[in-house]
Amino acid sequence: MPMIPTDPALCESLTAAVRNPSALPLDQYQAKLNQFFGNYCHRNEAAGWRRDKHVRDAGPFVASLAAGAWKGTGFGTHAPVVIWYSPDMAEWLVKNRSGEGGASNPPPPVPDGAIMVKEMFPYPAAACADVDPVKLFPTSGAAIMVRDSTASHDGWYWGWYGFGPKSGWAPDWPPGPANNLPVQGFGQYCMNCHASAKDNLTFASPRNIQGEPGRPLVYLSQSWFMAPPPEDHHHDVAVPDEVGPLEQPLRQADPAVDQALRAYLLKTPPRDTVVNMPSATYDNTWVGAGGPHASDEFVTSTQCLGCHDAGSTGLQFDMTMPNPHGANLINLSPYGTWRTSPMGLAGRDPFFFAQLASEMQSFHPAAKPGLVEDTCLGCHGIQGQRQFHIDMFSQTGGECPDFTREMVNAVPWPDDNPTAPHAQYGMLARDGISCAACHRMALGEAATKAAAGTPENACIAERQAFLNPHNTGFARTFTGSFLVGPPDKLIGPFEMPKVKPMENALGITPVHDVAITSSEVCGSCHSVHLPVLQNGQPITRIYEQTTYPEWAFSAYRTGTTPDGPLPQGPGSLAQTCQACHMPSKTADGRPMRSKIASIQEFSNFPEAENNLGPDDIDLPVRDGFAAHTLVGLNVFLTKIAQQFPDVLGIPTQDPMLTSRGLDPLLRTEQAMLDMAGNQTADVAVSGVSTAGGRLQATVTVNNKAGHKLPSGVGFRRVFLEFQVLDQNGTTLWASGRTDASGALVDQTNTPLDGEYWWTDDCTARIQPEARLHQPHFQRITRQDQTQIYQELVSTPPLDNSAPVCGPGTDPKGMLTTSFLSICNTVKDNRILPHGYLPLPERTQIATALGATEDLAKEAGATAVDDDPDYISGGGDSLVYDVALADLPAGSHPAAVQATLFYQAAPPFYLQDRFCTAKGDDTERLKYLVDHLNLDGSAADDWKLKLISSGVVALP
Repeated sequence: MPMIPTDPALCESLTAAVRNPSALPLDQYQAKLNQFFGNYCHRNEAAGWRRDKHVRDAGPFVASLAAGAWKGTGFGTHAPVVIWYSPDMAEWLVKNRSGEGGASNPPPPVPDGAIMVKEMFPYPAAACADVDPVKLFPTSGAAIMVRDSTASHDGWYWGWYGFGPKSGWAPDWPPGPANNLPVQGFGQYCMNCHASAKDNLTFASPRNIQGEPGRPLVYLSQSWFMAPPPEDHHHDVAVPDEVGPLEQPLRQADPAVDQALRAYLLKTPPRDTVVNMPSATYDNTWVGAGGPHASDEFVTSTQCLGCHDAGSTGLQFDMTMPNPHGANLINLSPYGTWRTSPMGLAGRDPFFFAQLASEMQSFHPAAKPGLVEDTCLGCHGIQGQRQFHIDMFSQTGGECPDFTREMVNAVPWPDDNPTAPHAQYGMLARDGISCAACHRMALGEAATKAAAGTPENACIAERQAFLNPHNTGFARTFTGSFLVGPPDKLIGPFEMPKVKPMENALGITPVHDVAITSSEVCGSCHSVHLPVLQNGQPITRIYEQTTYPEWAFSAYRTGTTPDGPLPQGPGSLAQTCQACHMPSKTADGRPMRSKIASIQEFSNFPEAENNLGPDDIDLPVRDGFAAHTLVGLNVFLTKIAQQFPDVLGIPTQDPMLTSRGLDPLLRTEQAMLDMAGNQTADVAVSGVSTAGGRLQATVTVNNKAGHKLPSGVGFRRVFLEFQVLDQNGTTLWASGRTDASGALVDQTNTPLDGEYWWTDDCTARIQPEARLHQPHFQRITRQDQTQIYQELVSTPPLDNSAPVCGPGTDPKGMLTTSFLSICNTVKDNRILPHGYLPLPERTQIATALGATEDLAKEAGATAVDDDPDYISGGGDSLVYDVALADLPAGSHPAAVQATLFYQAAPPFYLQDRFCTAKGDDTERLKYLVDHLNLDGSAADDWKLKLISSGVVALP
């Protein structure tokens, strides 16, 4: 029975809308498209539509014998097809690709409104080659292309359509529960193959069309048997498995955690009141028609994933390695490793948005709201904030309006919702610290000079003047205030990149720039210089984060920048930030070699017509291939993403590698655990003695990181647990015990001073001017003492007297987690990296970077009581001195053990979030924290084990 249009009038009424995809919002256009294809309007030969001669292969079909049965595997660029062509599409092909003298070279653009519908069928094509295509049901759906040169640089609306209710196809808006990639739209991943075409992003040839001369290409087809068809990669990408949480969260809030956090003012919200982040399905921007222009400076990672995710063609699996613990692949591609990193999740980080709520509601309610939001979102929502400024500056004639928290939630559906005008900026902000943010950086004096004053750098001079008014040179770019290069270039580390595919797809030329391999790529954002606000006004500036300077002052420094050498030269352990956080070696030390993209090549793919030649699209295997792992130790954020993808609005399965790969969030967690156990620290116990009625032992922590341990935002902390054990391994005495939320407690389970800052009802701070905390210890004698490596900071004076802020000043305010209230450092005993330079040498480097002496001072240690370990750094040693009489009566100590733990969000920090703000962002974090299941994980009880000395027997 032919499947052809039964209502030609309906088809005719839909044609104009289907030919103009940019004229309607996506959901409305897809509704029209669904009617059109659902009624087989594209099979209307009476209306001039034409089709291929028969079902044809797009690559070999190979048989293999396994377990006594034949199994077929398809190696086509897609499943067997029949393409249907609209009248104008067919006419263009016949006129411009028939090889006759009338065609121009290059040919004119395909006319707007032209359509191709690539119906796909099960392998092998030979099984259906003799059947009239109108009698065949497209079991694998159809890949569609609708020409609309007014909407995007590449000029096509792309997508996959599934026929019938069992196909799995659904409109993209509103998004489905799995938050997968959209299946249709502009700027789609389809270009990973189609950008290799010689023109117009299509390989189509008239020799395939019924009634035209010539024959379709023929491939090996070992099709003498009947067997279940092999997987169709197009279908797997378009309709992936409905993968939900990778781990199950707690069904009920953990009462022990809720009790331990002591923030009863904010009750655990029920799930149906928790507001999800907008779905990642919405997050797709692209280069506009005629672009790229300044309005296209930033695009979402969807424009990169088609080529820079692994396995996107379904044929090549570069940028992967076999999973040693499973039958799938580990994705090492730039997109696959970045997407689930803390940088990839930065625009959806629930801790950040709860922090921002506290800054607005409690810490600085008198400040201009945009000042706080725009400053903070200039890093966590950098692409949205930057693009908003670029566009508004152009449209308003030079104004720089503030980018706000509300804009981050902006979505395009429904099209009359009040946030829709800002949907593009919400998409970009939620995409995190994304590809274009780093690969467009203008680093070095020459690049910065060329970029200054260009439209794509609108409002950056204003941001630099506000955040870094006294800095020059590189230091002027601190707090993510770097300039960017032109919208038609992206920088990368490799020489002689293949430029044609990216130029065809995006109008962007990839260029080699060695600056992308320098630590300054990281240093601009990981040197955070912020205003100190009092009564809503800036009173001075101070460094909230000095990760890059810590590295620059250590033995790990390379001693150079894109502008040349720095004072003191390279350190004895010189290596860049990327050497640790973007590894280019496998776990056993072998250099990684790979192609850097997954595209349709000439020599390594089934033959195609009308493609570019090998010089343009065959990719070399590169030395120095680096995974964009970009992790620290924040396993807690990764666990939240694994267990609550619905709340964060993210998918969990890789969009291109699909079920062939290990889910990226699991790989990210493993990378964090590998870093925790192998690259962070060593712990040793020595000098153990029980003489004179006292048990004494020296514990030494060796910092293996290239910066302070811990580094980054100031509320991170590392602490030591020291245990005295009996012969059965039972703990007799311990420093560093914790409760269910990771709060440090003594032997009676009483929290130590400083573990909580608020009364349980959140109505008052606990002795705020006492700034209660655990000091830095060189000797510990009691179980209510714990060595915590941390930074604690205080506000300006509470009485609003004139503050004295900055390094070396005495704190007068209270402890704070506010990034915009840091007046003084109360304590900073974070372990210095090896080879830390003295203040005069640090000052030389700070000055060369364009900063003042304050940077050198603030990157030092505070309140360490002249501990000699904090002179040149590298580690810390302290003595545990336990009176044997303090051990339980009748017990017999047999061994000791020291263990180092890390906390990304200590209890005082979480309590401060829940006591200082309310609303969607705070309640979301409260729900996630209370339901996060860490039982049996490496982060059990809200503490991540880094390394242990192991059990050390007493002499």
